[in-house]
Amino acid sequence: FIAKQKIFFTSTAVKDGRINLSPKGMDTFRCLDNQTVAYLNLTGSGNETAAHLLINPRMTIMFCSFDKAPLILRLYGKARAIHQYDKDWERYFSYFHEMVGKRQIIVMKVESVQTSCGYAIPFYEFKSERHQLVEWSEKKGEEGIRKYWEENNQKSIDGLETKIIEK
Repeated sequence: FIAKQKIFFTSTAVKDGRINLSPKGMDTFRCLDNQTVAYLNLTGSGNETAAHLLINPRMTIMFCSFDKAPLILRLYGKARAIHQYDKDWERYFSYFHEMVGKRQIIVMKVESVQTSCGYAIPFYEFKSERHQLVEWSEKKGEEGIRKYWEENNQKSIDGLETKIIEK
């Protein structure tokens, strides 16, 4: 079921501040074993997940079936962000394809799983992946992306550190 989904949603929160709820896609999700999942987090306008996980490692990941039989699947667990400068980066990155704009790998130990009916979820047909993020990342190049991280990804919307840049 998970492998067939083209989109998934992640959610994190800290005690004070905004709840982060993000859609993800582009073949970035992996089941590593029966209790561990990971996704390749690509560069984006914010970096809320990484900031939240430093304070509160709770995370929910949700998948929805938009085509055949209705189903919602939620994974609950504790997660951490692995940065490119971390010693575990190469081990976890080996599960993914090279992608321009890769930022972190979010690894979650699944503590519980819940399914629900999804009867009210409408049908949607997948047309194609969007290419804007890849094109934007390629145009910026590695140096441009690092500069973007320095300017836009070091703190969350609520001013929390993300540790994107090795100090």
